[in-house]
Amino acid sequence: MTGASSGIGREYARRLASQGADLIAVGRRQERLDELVTEFPDVTVQTVAADLSTHEGVAKVVTAIRDQPVTILVNNAGVAHYKRFVELSEEQAAELVGVKALAPTLLTRAVAPGMVERGAGQIVNVAGMIAFSGPASLEQVPLPRAVYTAGLAYVVALSQTLHAELSPAGVNVQVLCPGVVATEFHERQGMDLSAVPRMSAVDVVTASLRGMELGELVTAPGVEQQGLLQDVFTAGLAAFSAQSPELAARYRS
Repeated sequence: MTGASSGIGREYARRLASQGADLIAVGRRQERLDELVTEFPDVTVQTVAADLSTHEGVAKVVTAIRDQPVTILVNNAGVAHYKRFVELSEEQAAELVGVKALAPTLLTRAVAPGMVERGAGQIVNVAGMIAFSGPASLEQVPLPRAVYTAGLAYVVALSQTLHAELSPAGVNVQVLCPGVVATEFHERQGMDLSAVPRMSAVDVVTASLRGMELGELVTAPGVEQQGLLQDVFTAGLAAFSAQSPELAARYRS
């Protein structure tokens, strides 16, 4: 699992290790990963210190997991950079796209063939409810978030289409969409959200694991009315199905 050194990723590591699962824990901070080795002496914890915003970091993790019989992959690494698009540096934009789009794609590509061959596997892609905030105005969501939102929306679409491809072979995909979570994530971005109501990482992982049992493709831990999400996807499919090779009347002079 990626992003295993803190927050949601660390809670996944604890939960799976407590069930006796061996781990491949990926994170930027080796000292944090070493703590997992000490915390769970009864399982094998292989650590991979890597920066998934770089090609070298992704390649390092791909090498570590490609030939192993991975039963569950958790793509959880994250970065935010909440800035106005015109103020976002090229390096920050590339980091966002690398961590939230390229890395999960390539890591999933590394393990999916083995899962399909074995006829079993679970892929969890951690996105967020902000993936659905694209239509919101700045008055509704005053957070500069264009590239971050786009990256999470990519994760949602990737997960849905991947599930359609892989589930017939026994490989299930879940996209996990929490809201604001009480972790170090925002503090590392220089944001103080201590006054904002936040869900715990424990509850997020509980929802994910229960969502797997329920067979959910999209798991939103803080959304009580699951039908709201289905309405979004149903409307999207309706628009997709309504397209025609004929020019729409509103564009004709």
